[in-house]
Amino acid sequence: MHVMLDISRLLSSAWRGYPSGIDRVEYAYARHWRDAPAGQFSFVASSLAGGFQPFPRRLACGLLDALVQSLTEGGNGGPGHVRARALAAIGHALLLSRTGSRALARHVRNTPGTVLVAVSHRSIGQARAIEALRAAGAAFVPLIHDLIPLTHPEYSQPDAGVRHGAMLHTISRVADAVIVNSGATQHALAEWMGRNALRCPPLTVAPLGFDLPDMQPDACQRPREPYFVMLGTIEPRKNHIFLLSLWRDLHAEFGQAAPRLMIIGRQGWESEAVKRMLARRQGFDGLVEARGRVSDQDIAWLLGGARALLFPSMAEGYGIPLVEALSLGIPAIGSDIPALREVGGQVPELLHPLDGPGWRQAILDYMQPDSSRRRAQLERLAGWRRPDWDDHFRMVEGVMKGAVQERNRPTRDRSIELSGQGTVATVGRAVS
Repeated sequence: MHVMLDISRLLSSAWRGYPSGIDRVEYAYARHWRDAPAGQFSFVASSLAGGFQPFPRRLACGLLDALVQSLTEGGNGGPGHVRARALAAIGHALLLSRTGSRALARHVRNTPGTVLVAVSHRSIGQARAIEALRAAGAAFVPLIHDLIPLTHPEYSQPDAGVRHGAMLHTISRVADAVIVNSGATQHALAEWMGRNALRCPPLTVAPLGFDLPDMQPDACQRPREPYFVMLGTIEPRKNHIFLLSLWRDLHAEFGQAAPRLMIIGRQGWESEAVKRMLARRQGFDGLVEARGRVSDQDIAWLLGGARALLFPSMAEGYGIPLVEALSLGIPAIGSDIPALREVGGQVPELLHPLDGPGWRQAILDYMQPDSSRRRAQLERLAGWRRPDWDDHFRMVEGVMKGAVQERNRPTRDRSIELSGQGTVATVGRAVS
């Protein structure tokens, strides 16, 4: 089997300087295979002239190393970010011609057992490029992170739903198998395919791993205790305004005796309201601090001193901040939504994302040094097993081998088997 991994999103993340979300998943995939023998693995990327092209391994590995340094720096403008941008510029220059796409198609024809793996939703939408590689003999296995633009369009950019729907139509036509990050995403995808009378490829749930380093003393200055942490990109569905409104009331009632709130995450889509609220309230006299992008080491250190992670998101496909907090042994108070119930099991306190009185009482309880609710969650946390990348890639590699075998079966046998076939789903282990 020869794996071709699309790293187009990593090239884009180099300009932002701090990979997050899906960028980090694509990085984990690249890290997993970067040292595989040349006959078993290669990098590809979306050509600016259309199609996919080979991407030099030496350049890709240099980019990965620069991104690691950028994550350590925690912001824009550092040496790692500068180096990542320079390497990405070189990479994009190499992707300007059309000859690379033809060369890649020849490589696929001459390499039986090739499978194209795409982690980024943006790349999955390139139907013609994927179909060209499948026509040359490659199997296609994408990873789907969520269906939020379709299930919760109010929390997405105006045209995101159209793009997401087009991507799922591509998957229905050409995917040989699909990896999903959670049972919640699997259910949403299978339901959407069925409602739209589309073929649903086999689905496998492979929970994502954990990447934060261990907590390091004095990595950065922690707020005065007690404090809570909200972690994630600042955008409407993460529900920052709800939490800031709650802190406004806590400030009015308790003044400086109220707990602190640390907001960690880059500014995302429609984040202006959060910025205005913090600016006009002057951080609620220092009770609320937004630190933006910080290094992975600082995130681990700040989470480690918090009374709990606060995660009032309106919609998630998985919930990486919850995994990170629980993996570090830190309690969490989150939204009672399917993905977080699945990832956290019975450990975190889960509330309706708009239950103001419930969130207020939980925060006041957890801020106490002798909080019985917090102590009970820590006891539950002792039995929680965090998902890891080794388990994830064992399942992914099994799916890819199955997809390659299916592609190599005679077309007539496959067509007979698929006739009358509806939704097919295979489920990996759930997080417990």
